[in-house]
Amino acid sequence: MVLLQLDPFLNELTSMFERSTEKGSVWVTLKRSSLKSKVQRNKLKTDGETIEYRCLIRATDGKKTISTSVGAKDHQRFQASYATILKAHMTALKKRERKDKKKTAGAKKKRKVQRNTV
Repeated sequence: MVLLQLDPFLNELTSMFERSTEKGSVWVTLKRSSLKSKVQRNKLKTDGETIEYRCLIRATDGKKTISTSVGAKDHQRFQASYATILKAHMTALKKRERKDKKKTAGAKKKRKVQRNTV
Protein backbone atom coordinates (compact mmCIF):
# COMPACT_ATOMS: atom_id res chain seq x y z
CA MET A 1 0.00 0.00 0.00
CA VAL A 2 1.31 3.40 -1.00
CA LEU A 3 0.49 6.56 0.99
CA LEU A 4 0.19 9.40 -1.54
CA GLN A 5 -0.45 13.13 -1.38
CA LEU A 6 -3.93 14.33 -2.37
CA ASP A 7 -3.36 15.25 -6.02
CA PRO A 8 -1.38 12.12 -6.99
CA PHE A 9 -4.00 10.02 -5.17
CA LEU A 10 -6.83 11.60 -7.16
CA ASN A 11 -4.91 11.11 -10.42
CA GLU A 12 -4.24 7.46 -9.64
CA LEU A 13 -7.86 6.95 -8.58
CA THR A 14 -8.97 8.35 -11.93
CA SER A 15 -6.70 5.93 -13.78
CA MET A 16 -8.04 3.04 -11.66
CA PHE A 17 -11.59 3.92 -12.68
CA GLU A 18 -10.55 4.16 -16.34
CA ARG A 19 -8.83 0.75 -16.22
CA SER A 20 -11.93 -0.87 -14.73
CA THR A 21 -14.57 0.57 -17.08
CA GLU A 22 -14.94 -2.59 -19.17
CA LYS A 23 -14.40 -5.15 -16.45
CA GLY A 24 -13.71 -5.02 -12.74
CA SER A 25 -14.46 -2.70 -9.87
CA VAL A 26 -12.79 -0.17 -7.62
CA TRP A 27 -13.26 -0.27 -3.86
CA VAL A 28 -12.87 2.97 -1.91
CA THR A 29 -12.79 2.92 1.88
CA LEU A 30 -12.86 5.93 4.19
CA LYS A 31 -12.18 5.77 7.91
CA ARG A 32 -11.12 7.95 10.80
CA SER A 33 -7.50 7.56 11.80
CA SER A 34 -4.90 9.37 13.84
CA LEU A 35 -2.07 7.65 11.92
CA LYS A 36 -0.50 6.74 15.25
CA SER A 37 -0.17 3.39 16.94
CA LYS A 38 -2.34 2.48 19.92
CA VAL A 39 0.61 2.90 22.29
CA GLN A 40 1.31 6.41 21.00
CA ARG A 41 -2.38 7.35 21.30
CA ASN A 42 -2.52 6.08 24.88
CA LYS A 43 0.58 8.15 25.75
CA LEU A 44 -1.03 11.27 24.31
CA LYS A 45 -4.22 10.59 26.27
CA THR A 46 -2.36 10.17 29.55
CA ASP A 47 -0.36 13.35 28.90
CA GLY A 48 -3.63 15.20 28.29
CA GLU A 49 -2.80 16.17 24.71
CA THR A 50 -5.47 16.19 22.05
CA ILE A 51 -5.27 13.70 19.22
CA GLU A 52 -5.73 15.06 15.71
CA TYR A 53 -7.82 12.65 13.71
CA ARG A 54 -7.66 12.56 9.92
CA CYS A 55 -9.59 10.73 7.25
CA LEU A 56 -7.69 7.77 5.82
CA ILE A 57 -8.83 6.92 2.30
CA ARG A 58 -7.87 3.68 0.60
CA ALA A 59 -8.66 2.59 -2.94
CA THR A 60 -8.01 -0.73 -4.60
CA ASP A 61 -8.87 -2.39 -7.87
CA GLY A 62 -7.72 -5.83 -6.74
CA LYS A 63 -4.24 -5.46 -8.19
CA LYS A 64 -3.06 -2.16 -6.79
CA THR A 65 -3.84 -0.40 -3.51
CA ILE A 66 -3.31 3.30 -2.88
CA SER A 67 -4.13 5.49 0.09
CA THR A 68 -4.03 9.05 1.32
CA SER A 69 -4.78 10.97 4.45
CA VAL A 70 -6.98 14.08 4.46
CA GLY A 71 -6.97 16.63 7.24
CA ALA A 72 -9.76 18.96 8.30
CA LYS A 73 -8.31 21.84 6.27
CA ASP A 74 -8.26 19.95 2.96
CA HIS A 75 -11.48 17.96 3.24
CA GLN A 76 -13.70 20.36 1.23
CA ARG A 77 -11.30 20.51 -1.71
CA PHE A 78 -10.85 16.74 -1.64
CA GLN A 79 -14.59 16.11 -1.39
CA ALA A 80 -15.30 18.29 -4.43
CA SER A 81 -12.59 16.60 -6.51
CA TYR A 82 -13.68 13.13 -5.40
CA ALA A 83 -17.32 13.85 -6.28
CA THR A 84 -16.29 15.06 -9.73
CA ILE A 85 -14.32 11.87 -10.36
CA LEU A 86 -17.22 9.67 -9.22
CA LYS A 87 -19.75 11.52 -11.39
CA ALA A 88 -17.49 11.22 -14.43
CA HIS A 89 -16.88 7.48 -14.08
CA MET A 90 -20.27 6.14 -13.00
CA THR A 91 -21.77 6.08 -16.46
CA ALA A 92 -23.50 2.73 -15.90
CA LEU A 93 -25.82 4.34 -13.35
CA LYS A 94 -27.57 6.68 -15.76
CA LYS A 95 -31.18 7.48 -14.98
CA ARG A 96 -33.77 5.78 -17.15
CA GLU A 97 -36.65 7.65 -18.70
CA ARG A 98 -39.77 7.53 -16.56
CA LYS A 99 -43.01 6.53 -18.19
CA ASP A 100 -46.08 8.47 -17.26
CA LYS A 101 -48.25 6.18 -15.10
CA LYS A 102 -51.53 7.69 -16.31
CA LYS A 103 -50.70 7.08 -19.96
CA THR A 104 -49.65 3.46 -19.36
CA ALA A 105 -52.76 2.75 -17.26
CA GLY A 106 -54.98 4.27 -19.97
CA ALA A 107 -53.29 2.19 -22.67
CA LYS A 108 -53.86 -1.01 -20.67
CA LYS A 109 -57.57 -0.24 -20.27
CA LYS A 110 -57.90 0.39 -24.01
CA ARG A 111 -56.26 -2.95 -24.77
CA LYS A 112 -58.66 -4.77 -22.42
CA VAL A 113 -61.67 -3.10 -23.97
CA GLN A 114 -60.48 -3.96 -27.48
CA ARG A 115 -59.87 -7.61 -26.55
CA ASN A 116 -63.30 -7.94 -24.95
CA THR A 117 -65.09 -6.49 -27.99
CA VAL A 118 -63.30 -8.72 -30.48
